[in-house]
Amino acid sequence: MQRKKAIVTGGSTGIGRGIVQSLAQAGYDVVFSYRNNEESAQNVLDELCKGYPEGTFKMVAADFGDKDATKPFFKKAIELLGGLDLLVNNAGVTLKNSIFDLDEREFDTLVQVDFRNYVFMMKEAVTYMAANQIKGSVVNITSSRAERAYPGDSIYGAVKAGMNRAIKSVALDVAPYGIRVNNIAPGATMRLTAEEMASDRYKESPHVQKIAYLSSRIPLSRYGTPADIGNAVVFLASDKASYITGETICIDGGLTLPGMPETKEESENGWGASARKIIWRT
Repeated sequence: MQRKKAIVTGGSTGIGRGIVQSLAQAGYDVVFSYRNNEESAQNVLDELCKGYPEGTFKMVAADFGDKDATKPFFKKAIELLGGLDLLVNNAGVTLKNSIFDLDEREFDTLVQVDFRNYVFMMKEAVTYMAANQIKGSVVNITSSRAERAYPGDSIYGAVKAGMNRAIKSVALDVAPYGIRVNNIAPGATMRLTAEEMASDRYKESPHVQKIAYLSSRIPLSRYGTPADIGNAVVFLASDKASYITGETICIDGGLTLPGMPETKEESENGWGASARKIIWRT
């Protein structure tokens, strides 16, 4: 059976790393980009080559803050893979500034990396797929921050919301070619794996302790993991999702559902099931 081929932008850390690992486990050959952390990228590549020796895995440096980086990266990735079944747009930057402190350079970088690059990477991918009669898939990683307002989040949230809207029209454009386009909107998601979180290096760190506290604010009582997002990408790219297109799937443990704590008591208790008395009905 011929192996499927995927391009993942931003695959060296965090969610991107989880996506790349999940795709490798599902039998994909993968080319992923990294910006400047070559050591992390090499570690991921070594993990893939060791764990899945039958596959083809490559890493390519690319800084998508440069608007001229999209086409050369895509061309190189296709040369390395020899084809394409799946594009995952994941590389991104974040910005959290009050409108009073908004910086034009940061604004331009965010829009370039998180929106413009996504759009033109999609263009490259679907054009290639259509020309080669490939009924492939595109998955963009957006954010639950598109659905819920936070202070200082006007630009990042708006960019992610814009991508959620954009793919609805893109999905209509490419549907006649059998190509599907969807988004995944992660909520609070750890950059570390569960094993790393439990290691002596991290388990006593303030960051991990903060995560434990914030988890009680999430209805399912935990942060998301990179594997949660990676598994969702594999599903959306699979035949099991062959009738899903133009959708944004929020994977956030219920974080953005209506009915967040309003009273002081509710806020203190949080939303986690472990903080509540559960009555089982028979």
